[in-house]
Amino acid sequence: MKRAVSISLGSSERDKQVELELLGEKVSIERRGTDGDVDKAIALFTELDGKVDALGVGGIDLWIQMGEKRFPIHSAQKLVKNVHQTPVVDGSGLKNTLERQVVQAMLEQLGPEYAHGRVMLTAAVDRYGMTLAFFEQGYDVICADMMFALGIPIPIRSLPTLHRLAQLLVPIVTRLPMSVLYPTGEQQDKIEPKFTRYYEWATVIAGDCHYIKRHMPDDLTDKVIITNTTTPKDMELFRQRGVKYVMTTTPVIDGRSFGTNMLEAALVAVSGKNRELTHAELNEMLQALNLKPTLHKLAES
Repeated sequence: MKRAVSISLGSSERDKQVELELLGEKVSIERRGTDGDVDKAIALFTELDGKVDALGVGGIDLWIQMGEKRFPIHSAQKLVKNVHQTPVVDGSGLKNTLERQVVQAMLEQLGPEYAHGRVMLTAAVDRYGMTLAFFEQGYDVICADMMFALGIPIPIRSLPTLHRLAQLLVPIVTRLPMSVLYPTGEQQDKIEPKFTRYYEWATVIAGDCHYIKRHMPDDLTDKVIITNTTTPKDMELFRQRGVKYVMTTTPVIDGRSFGTNMLEAALVAVSGKNRELTHAELNEMLQALNLKPTLHKLAES
């Protein structure tokens, strides 16, 4: 049996291990949180190097990737500094393949009512494939990168502006400490309502589940959430706020959706190639598995 392990800076309360079959190969997928303990994460990566078929990095990205360009996040790269044998992925490959399909999947499952609308992306640079899909569909888009990553209440409303800001800020952002870039450990469970006017403006809110929860208001009536790495607890929080639908970009397995890094690590493991997979290889495997975003209805019309 193949084995893929995701080591996350997030809470260990979200840990899960399941076995499944992908393309005729059995694979054990396991998520191990370190509660924000960087040294523990480094130790686990070091310990498992050469002992598992693929490793995933959860809780932070190794890279910021926009199209074919990617920029290393220096504080995150330190997590895997001792990994030399096992391939390591952070989910960016799937963010530019599987998540590219999410708007079409939403239209197929929710109908023409959602052919146009307003979407807030909590971190468009991190979900660039999804961002492009919304712009191409003709949605009114707010890229909230400045808000959710830096706390600056400035919405970005066009791709050219996003590209210009990315060119200016990515070299700076990629050198910031992990604690600034992403909530880890207990911080992931704290909800501090903020940027409420943009949550209210949007018909669709898309991005990392922790980012969406971090500043969400008490009322999200009739909103559509597009995210991943959801647990039953996350779904209940959305249900309490009146969210109508949640679409997870990765499939739900045994009651929860795993992160893109976990699913990509599983695909790397079953491929037997002992390296990162190209976008073409990932697309081929996704088509063979017929993996698509999954829709969950939370509230009645």
